[in-house]
Amino acid sequence: MAESHTSVLVVGGGPVGLVLSCLLSGQGVDHVLVESRPAASRHPKARGVSARSMEIFRRMGLEKAVRAAGLPAEQVSFYRGRDLVDPDYVRTGPLREPGPEHTPSPGLVCSQDVLEPLLLRRAEELAGPRVRFGTRLVSFCDDGLGVRAVLEERAGGRRYRLRADWLVGCDGASSAVRAGAGIVMEGPTGLGRYLSIRFEAPLGEVVADRASASYFLTVPGRGGFMAVDNDRHWIYQYPLGAGPGTAADPGTAADVTDHRFLAGLVRTAAGVPDLDVTVRDTMTWRMDAQLAGSYRRSRVLLAGDAAHVVPPTGGHGMNTGIGDADNLAWKLAAVTAGHAGEALLDTYETERRPLARQVIDISTANAADRTGYRIDDELLLTAAYRSAAVVPGPEHADRPGVLDPAGCRPGCRPGERVPHVRLTAAGAADVTSTLDLVGPGFTLLTADDDPLWQPQAEAVRRAGIPLALRGVRTASRREAVPGQWARLAGAAGRADAALLVRPDGHIAWRGVRPTDLATLPALVRRVLAAP
Repeated sequence: MAESHTSVLVVGGGPVGLVLSCLLSGQGVDHVLVESRPAASRHPKARGVSARSMEIFRRMGLEKAVRAAGLPAEQVSFYRGRDLVDPDYVRTGPLREPGPEHTPSPGLVCSQDVLEPLLLRRAEELAGPRVRFGTRLVSFCDDGLGVRAVLEERAGGRRYRLRADWLVGCDGASSAVRAGAGIVMEGPTGLGRYLSIRFEAPLGEVVADRASASYFLTVPGRGGFMAVDNDRHWIYQYPLGAGPGTAADPGTAADVTDHRFLAGLVRTAAGVPDLDVTVRDTMTWRMDAQLAGSYRRSRVLLAGDAAHVVPPTGGHGMNTGIGDADNLAWKLAAVTAGHAGEALLDTYETERRPLARQVIDISTANAADRTGYRIDDELLLTAAYRSAAVVPGPEHADRPGVLDPAGCRPGCRPGERVPHVRLTAAGAADVTSTLDLVGPGFTLLTADDDPLWQPQAEAVRRAGIPLALRGVRTASRREAVPGQWARLAGAAGRADAALLVRPDGHIAWRGVRPTDLATLPALVRRVLAAP
C-alpha cells in the first residue's frame, strides 16, 4: 500500500470534526479528515447552539448561515403539558434572558441535520478533497514520532496508508481512536435509554399559539417532542427502560421498525388521534455521563464525545466539543509550524478537561430535575483557563472551577475570553465587536491605536510568530457606548496597557508596555512552551 503524509489526521466528520477541519484550514494546517458515513447526519441529534459556539461560527464566517437555518428566537422556549393540545400548558423561556449584552452572537436552536451540511460545505471549500466522507479508519499505530493509519474507502474497499504527525479522534462516544490509544472512560452509563423517532406531521397548526423548541410531556413515561422547524419536521423522544425487554420498552426490534406502531406512539403523545404521521427513521440512544481519563496519549488527542459524553439536559454536549476544537486548532497549528513546543498540547487537556467535568456535573443535575432547569446560553462564555498557556496576573480570580455558574461577569483577566464591546466602524461593517479584532494569530489588543506598541509587536513577528496589533478605538472605530471598554478592561484600559490574546479569543497576558523589546517575545514563547 502506498503511503502519503499529512500534519494532522482528523477522524470523525460530525460537528466537532468539521469545525476542527475548518479552523485548521484557517490556520494553514495541512490535514485530512475522514468519516465513515457517506454523507452528513440525517438525524437532528444535537440542536442547541450556544453563544460561544456562535462566536466561533462568527469567526469562521458561518454565523449568518447558521442563524438563517435555525428556529426563530421567539420560539426558543420550553413547553410543559400533558400533550401538545393541553389547554393548561406552561411555556417558559426564552433561551436568553433580558440583560446586559455579553455577546454579539446569541445562541439558537439549529438541528444537527441542518447544521452539519453547512459545516461540511465550508470544510470542503477550505480543504477540498482532504475532507473524505465514506472513508473509515481501519487501524493506526503510534510510534511516538507520528501515527501510521490504515484507511479504507467505503466505495470499492480500497485501502491505503496515511502517515500523520498528529491524530485527533472526533469519532464520538464509541471512539475507535480512544480505544486504540488505550484511554478509558470514567463515569456512569445507562442513566436513561430513549427511542428517537424522526417524523413528519402537520403539527405546526397544532402548536401555532405555543411554539417552542422543546415540548416536555408531564404524563410519566410519555417523553417529549423536539421541534426541528416547528412546522412539519419533528423528533419524538420516547423513554425506554434501563435495558432491552424492560416494562417501558416498546417491545421487540420488529416493533421499533413498524412505522404504524411508531406513528401510534406519536399520535398518543401529541394528543391528536387522527394526526397524519410519516415516520422517516429512528435511533435508540443511551444517556451517559462520562469523561476520558486523558485527552492526550503521545501523538493521539481526543475531542468532542470521544473525550466526554454529556447528558443532553442543558444542550451543552456538542457545544463543549466545538469549544474543544477551537482550543486545539491553534495549538496544533503552532506546534506543526514550529512556533511552539509539544508541551503546548498538554495545556489542551489542562484547560478543557476540567471544563467538561463541570459541564457533565451540571447536565447530570439537570437530568435529575428535568422540570426545573433552564438552558444557560451563556455558561460557556464564562470559561477562565489556568494553564501554562496563560500568564496569570496578581489578581487572577480564585474560582472553584473553569466555568462560573453565577453568570457572565466580563473582565480582562488572563485566562478569560476577551469581553464583547459593541463597536461602530465607518466603512467596516464586518467589525462590530471587540471579538472581531481577534485572530487568526495572536493579537496585541490596546485601548487606542497606539504606535508606541509597534516595536513590541515587531519584536514578536521577528521571532517568526504571527501577531497583529489592533486598537479598540481608532480614527474610524469607536465604542457604541463611550467608555465601555475602559470600564470592562480596568487596568488594561490604560493607554500604556495591552492584552495578549490567543487565537481562540482567550487572554494569555495583560500588562503595561515593557521597555525591553525582548520582554514580549519571551512572554509569547512562554505561552507557546517554545524552546
